[in-house]
Amino acid sequence: MADYTQIKLDIADGIATLTLHRPDKMNAFTRTMMDEMIDAIDVTDSDDSVRAVIVTGHGDRAFCAGADLTPEGSSGNIFARHDPVEDLSDERVRDGGGRLVLRLFNSQKPLIGACNGVAVGVGATMQLPFDIRLASETARFGFVFARRGITPEACSSWFLPRLVGMQTALEWCMTGRIFSAEEALERGLVRSLHAQEYLMPAAIELAREIADNTSAVSVAMTRAMLWRLSATDHPMMAHRIDSRSIYRLGKSADSKEGVASFLEKRQPDYPDTVSSDMPDFYPWWDEPEYR
Repeated sequence: MADYTQIKLDIADGIATLTLHRPDKMNAFTRTMMDEMIDAIDVTDSDDSVRAVIVTGHGDRAFCAGADLTPEGSSGNIFARHDPVEDLSDERVRDGGGRLVLRLFNSQKPLIGACNGVAVGVGATMQLPFDIRLASETARFGFVFARRGITPEACSSWFLPRLVGMQTALEWCMTGRIFSAEEALERGLVRSLHAQEYLMPAAIELAREIADNTSAVSVAMTRAMLWRLSATDHPMMAHRIDSRSIYRLGKSADSKEGVASFLEKRQPDYPDTVSSDMPDFYPWWDEPEYR
């Protein structure tokens, strides 16, 4: 495992905890943090012992205070671009938050967000591809881009309306205002609110429920199917993958164990792994190129 400088990655008992760790900068986002988070997801995907990933921020003030706008940040202003217009197709103009979010989107392990404080800008948008988001009662969120003279990033124009509806997404992004954890809960951005001291225990309890009771292959397939197929233009697209998936997994060792453990009234011990036992048609999609 790499030696990280702006995040921490801890793996224990089937649960990985990825902590944004820039205590002196309210965990503000930099290119270094982007690279380290992408690497950490590569690690958790390749480790069959990991059944769920919790993402949180260091301390009780901030999950992530957005992009580091100060010159002393490791990469300076994360969205200040000086490339000539004719280079717009070049990799240099790619949004760092978007690169991170696309990697999170393709995670084979479920992602649980434990938002422990302020989450604005990329601190909010990076949470959108998490499968489940919990927040502390003191957390605050803001899609503040219009107040910085830029536009939403990190693929949030795709994710946010799907999570909270178009009207709320437009309101939050056009006003750029900071809003409370209670509003985030009311509008569907987060699943539940917790006192700060109970936030991580609640996230771990949820991760533990996945780790102890489900098939890793089933969860990986379910995650990919729900995220990808819900965005297609006809339910037939889902039916095609559903049919192949239930057929292949129905013949698997995990399916045999799932039925046996139910009938024998015991905890399951699923033998299949994501690294070697995904269905033969996975992935079924063509990954778009950046251009």
